[in-house]
Amino acid sequence: MSFITLIVKNTFRNKVRSLLTIVGIAIGIATIISLGLLSNGLTSSFDKTIHSGDSDFSILSKQQNETGDNPFGTSTLSEDWLNKIKGISGVKDAKGVYLVVLLVENKPMSLGGISYDDLTLKDNTIINGRNIANNADNEVIIGKLASETLNKSVDDEINIGDERFKVVGIFESGNSNQDDSIYTLINSVWKIKKNEGVLSLISVYIEKGADVKEVTKDIENKYGENISTITSVSDVKRIADLRNMITGVSWAISLLAIIIGGIGMINTMIMIVFERTREIGVLKAVGWSRTDILRMILGESLVLTLFSAIIGSIIGVIVVEALVSAGITGSIFHPVFTLETFVQGFIAAILVGLFGGLYPALKASKLTPTEALRYE
Repeated sequence: MSFITLIVKNTFRNKVRSLLTIVGIAIGIATIISLGLLSNGLTSSFDKTIHSGDSDFSILSKQQNETGDNPFGTSTLSEDWLNKIKGISGVKDAKGVYLVVLLVENKPMSLGGISYDDLTLKDNTIINGRNIANNADNEVIIGKLASETLNKSVDDEINIGDERFKVVGIFESGNSNQDDSIYTLINSVWKIKKNEGVLSLISVYIEKGADVKEVTKDIENKYGENISTITSVSDVKRIADLRNMITGVSWAISLLAIIIGGIGMINTMIMIVFERTREIGVLKAVGWSRTDILRMILGESLVLTLFSAIIGSIIGVIVVEALVSAGITGSIFHPVFTLETFVQGFIAAILVGLFGGLYPALKASKLTPTEALRYE
């Protein structure tokens, strides 16, 4: 029997105790994974919005708005800003976008108001039906995921606010956040919100050969008192703060999971050492060194936590997918799976294993054969 096989067999001698230990640690790992996936989704969603249609950068109001009307946490911009931005040297075009989250068929959905020729839709492929007609104030196109969520297809009608719209097309972009959204002409969104001439953001496209940094610098120098140029999610204070809060909570839970899981692991491993005192004495009597005993106990502790990490990761994914399926996150953002998120969970699990197994392993390695063999 190999050393690794021996460790695995020893770990599950008491199946009930091992299972309870694994479940306790897995809950902490699942929370870490869940928050990490949601944090990634939040970042990805707003990054996609900021660079909609492959725009070079976006512009937001510098004034904070506590009403929640703008998903970016800032005041809306007036439509007049479009001509001001287009007048900046190096700017090829500027497009206004009005984003809101509304109940659509009693489900929270992201609704984007755009101009007819808006470049923000150039990466979306119409897979069924057609695009919105020019000047059509009662037509929408919906993403593939949104069509499944709402159970709507081309030529169906949907209620948005107090208005009724016809679905004329279903699009697909390959981005889950985009594909769970609805688009219509900006005039229609203004009508629904009774807020004509306002924009959530302005997408800016620069001329070929122009320098993004120089263009943004010119805009900031000229209009910096009123607007901000946004090139990444970290530039949006409200969103960056929310993302940092989620990340901070995730790391705090990681630390808490290490401490609580470590204490539980210490208790479990001390009981294991206590029950196998004579066995450890026999192993020492037949030639096992202190290092061998230390490796065995630490190995068993790590096996428990690695199983916890695997189960916790699965639970975390299931929980997040359940939240999305239940519509709790709406179409605002979807989880984004990255290796880094799962690595964080596994690192936390390994630290729990080392933290919880070290003291019992040291205690076991210091037992003398005569002392251990006399133990009843």
